[in-house]
Amino acid sequence: MNDRYARGLARQAELRGADERREVYDLLADTAPDLSRLAVEFAYGNVHARDGLDAARRELVILGALVALGDTRPQLRAHTSAALAAGLRPGEIVEAVMQAVPYAGFPRVFTAMTAVREVFADRGLLPVTAGRTGPCPPP
Repeated sequence: MNDRYARGLARQAELRGADERREVYDLLADTAPDLSRLAVEFAYGNVHARDGLDAARRELVILGALVALGDTRPQLRAHTSAALAAGLRPGEIVEAVMQAVPYAGFPRVFTAMTAVREVFADRGLLPVTAGRTGPCPPP
């Protein structure tokens, strides 16, 4: 096991817990074990381990990127869990996803919010009230 991989595993366990991390990567063990290893080494052992942002801000950035990419439901679920573990409140996560509407569009935001809602439901965190509850003021 190289240093980046060990650092990546430690970072994932810190953010998600060892069991949840294994669940994601065990799915690839018999098909593409190198893909799993590369993801752990690069994303978590190199990029995620950098200084400069605290865990909560880092997860907000990641959530925004995943919303914009679209078709990232498993990753959105994992990073919603990581955002909660980093101390973000459900309302803050909802608001971060909402902020993507002008840039990513309604379909991607609705899809992302569905994944976020699943995590909240699994954890008994519904209902969530975030930000403005009425109509937006005119420009």
